[in-house]
Amino acid sequence: MSKQLRRLLALMKKETLQVWRDPSCILIAFVLPMILLFIFGFGLSLDAKHVKVAFVTEEYSPIIGSLWSSFQASEYIDSIYYENLRNAEEDLVNNRIMGVIVLKNNFAKQLLASESCEIQLITDGSQTNTAEILNNYVTGIVFQWRTQQGQDRGIRTPIAVELRQRILFNPELKSCNALIPGSIAIITAIIGTLLTSLIVAREWERGTMEAMLATPIRPKDMILGKLIPYYVLGVISTVVCLLFSIFLFRTPFRGSIGAMFLVSTMFILASLALGFLISTLTKNQYQASVLAFMFTFLPNTTLSGAVFEINSMPLPIRIVTYIFPARYYVTCLQTIFMTGDVWPLFLPNLAVMAFITMLLFAITIIKTPKRLQ
Repeated sequence: MSKQLRRLLALMKKETLQVWRDPSCILIAFVLPMILLFIFGFGLSLDAKHVKVAFVTEEYSPIIGSLWSSFQASEYIDSIYYENLRNAEEDLVNNRIMGVIVLKNNFAKQLLASESCEIQLITDGSQTNTAEILNNYVTGIVFQWRTQQGQDRGIRTPIAVELRQRILFNPELKSCNALIPGSIAIITAIIGTLLTSLIVAREWERGTMEAMLATPIRPKDMILGKLIPYYVLGVISTVVCLLFSIFLFRTPFRGSIGAMFLVSTMFILASLALGFLISTLTKNQYQASVLAFMFTFLPNTTLSGAVFEINSMPLPIRIVTYIFPARYYVTCLQTIFMTGDVWPLFLPNLAVMAFITMLLFAITIIKTPKRLQ
């Protein structure tokens, strides 16, 4: 064997051992592809199944019951019976349901008299994809029911029932209006987590952490001292995104600045807390940046509801989405932009984000070294 070949084999062995001993290489080569494939395979879906829809009628008859049964038999729609339109619209505003099917009081009478009758569908335009798909689902179900009713009554053509759609919050169904709030959440998460994930890791790499640990400073004081500047930076970034959204993209903003500031502050703190925890655990800027990317960009893009409807995802994936603060922030942002201030929706989401933030900061303080090892 020639010397050149031995050197080449020795170098290959050295690099192989270095790759094997470097956890970040294993993470990128094996773990990251599996996570991406899992998220893209199960999390990304343009189909909408089990969409919660209110079925509103103040009268009940066998004909109306047969129409409701047609909706209940569909795997794509979960029909919930309401006797009051006001309660249904309130649940629609609070994001508990995605649409409302309304029958007029004289619907059964007109149908029995072979007169033209109307069914109204009210949808949430802030979820443009779901609104369009829901309209197609309801149209298909109503057409099949019309045809079956005509056959039962000996009529070859479908009975005269017209479906009228009414779109709330985003009547033009502009996808930009729905995507811009989610984009703000993704940008804020990346900036907050990525920047702070490099703070402590950079201190360890430069050797300045030893000098800080030699001082009487407490871990929580050190975290607070590093937190405030990056919090201010995150707020400025959010303000810039908000101004661009309103004045450049002409996205409607129907909520208040106070509500926007409150929900954004809580999400920025959650992102900063995640970044601090990553930097504390890794002590390496490269590994910290990789983990920050994995825990911010990918989940916030696919599992937050910013781009893809969460209700269309399988149940295990929907459960996973609850651990990411972006899920709650995107819901609040879409409501602030499209609907306005809906505090019954904001408060539970704020409470969950606050809990996640405090949990992350508590783990960070525990994991922060108190002395040199």
